[in-house]
Amino acid sequence: MSSVPAKKVQDKGYSRGDYVRFIVPSVLGILLFMIPIPMEDGTTVFVAFVANWLGDVFASTIPMIAAVLMGITFIGTCVAKWGKPDFIMNSPFLKNLFDVSIPFFLARTLGFLFAAMVVLGIGPAFITSDDTGGFLLTGLVPVLLTTFLLAGFFLPLLLDFGLLDLCGVLFAKLMRPLFKLPGRSSMDCLASWIGDGTIGVFLTSKQYEDGHYTEREAAVISTTFSVVSITFSIVVITEIGLAHMFVPYYLTIVAVGLVLAFIMPRIPPLSLKKNTYFKEIEREDESFIPKGQTPFQWGTEKAIEQARKNGSVSTFFRNGTKNVLDMWLAVIPVVMTIGTISVIVAEYTPFFEWIGKPFVPLLGLMGVPEAADASVSILVGFADMFLPAILSSGIESEMTRFIIACLSVTQLVYMSEVGGLILGSKLPIRFKDLVLVFILRTAIALPLIVLIAHFIF
Repeated sequence: MSSVPAKKVQDKGYSRGDYVRFIVPSVLGILLFMIPIPMEDGTTVFVAFVANWLGDVFASTIPMIAAVLMGITFIGTCVAKWGKPDFIMNSPFLKNLFDVSIPFFLARTLGFLFAAMVVLGIGPAFITSDDTGGFLLTGLVPVLLTTFLLAGFFLPLLLDFGLLDLCGVLFAKLMRPLFKLPGRSSMDCLASWIGDGTIGVFLTSKQYEDGHYTEREAAVISTTFSVVSITFSIVVITEIGLAHMFVPYYLTIVAVGLVLAFIMPRIPPLSLKKNTYFKEIEREDESFIPKGQTPFQWGTEKAIEQARKNGSVSTFFRNGTKNVLDMWLAVIPVVMTIGTISVIVAEYTPFFEWIGKPFVPLLGLMGVPEAADASVSILVGFADMFLPAILSSGIESEMTRFIIACLSVTQLVYMSEVGGLILGSKLPIRFKDLVLVFILRTAIALPLIVLIAHFIF
């Protein structure tokens, strides 16, 4: 049996070092991003665990660091927009980072102002309170800062050494007919599901920028497969007082999520996205398998060829540093702006209560108890995914709380984190796309969840 692989190594010119160059980084990437680690409150992955640990250790200083980074972004953007110095304009990385459109400049400006107000303790309470700007700067942003630090350096282990090429070949015949996506996108979903949705968005964004996904594919993956982690799902069901029902709750999320993943790529706005790439690279048809080879053999060959292109340690760390700076300076200010504004609207205005009123008769027709109270939570998840659980904790009906918990997780697009990340990245998705995706996911998921809830209860 050992003579067959040896012959293939000789025929293709692959050395044992080539295999090591593919296998070792890929295994490390899997260990860091995809192997679940059991915790007291659920499971996580090593990168998320270390990110949370760093966030706890430096909890008192990270908000200040984040505010300083947002200040650097603001100053750099002002200099690029109006000074246009050569050291920025002649550097593709710095020009891309700081020379942005007016909407992004405004978002970066507001993000810095919000952060400065929170750190200095000045400004109106509706911006600086622990429920709005304070929540973003001291609760969410530190997690993003540490996650981006680790993911920026180590995601290339998954991206650049052949693992996605192997998965692309192995899963093409599953992902393409079911979800209209390339096989390599299976890694985005798995990294999100086990680790965190932010990791999925980051991974998708890098793959899109590197020319592996079309606009349509990137839009579908980031709004459909950047799923909520198991750990956060546990937090939601615990907050709503139904921790004892985690198994039916999570099975419901998985079932409804698969239905949404099948439907959403086939309807607007995602189906209307262009099948064009961010940049042109040499790419092959994932479904093509040479005669006489198995998918695994062909996928392994493609993986080794990719790994051969990325053997430089200095390039690995240089690209990692650029990834971290790009996410820190470009994305975090936008998340701060969009997240703060969204939570302000949810906390200080009756907006979500107003838009939830049309759901009262609908919920009544579907036999949902306490429909009026439940309606407030139907759309508030667009601001933050945790808000529906908080607002619904006083509802007496277990069935109604179960429905809200399932819906808040399957809606997926929430502006305080995933939505802000998407808008702050180069992914081809606008705010109106996110609004429409959120509404459609809600409209499709709600009756399915209610049906399942009636069966369970």
